[in-house]
Amino acid sequence: MAKVMVMYERPTNIDEFEKYYQEIHLPMVSEVPNLKNACINRVLQTQNSPEPLYLIAELEFENMEVLQNALSSTPGQKVQNDVVNLIKFLPKPPIVCITE
Repeated sequence: MAKVMVMYERPTNIDEFEKYYQEIHLPMVSEVPNLKNACINRVLQTQNSPEPLYLIAELEFENMEVLQNALSSTPGQKVQNDVVNLIKFLPKPPIVCITE
């Protein structure tokens, strides 16, 4: 199992972030090939972190090779390139972790 985890801080404009994320970004994510599961987690509380996390997205793939192929695909590149549009609603770029 391999995952991409994207951690977003509390947006500077929550309504605009949510609108863009739900209506534009997530439909792009759904087009990424071989995506086994996608999960959006709303952060209610953090401990031992100064970051005011708001949302954690998890994209799950069968293995690292499948994940890498998915991210290099045209839909995968489209999602990655769209992050710049989300950044305008955030205090700083999201934290991205790739796990296996």
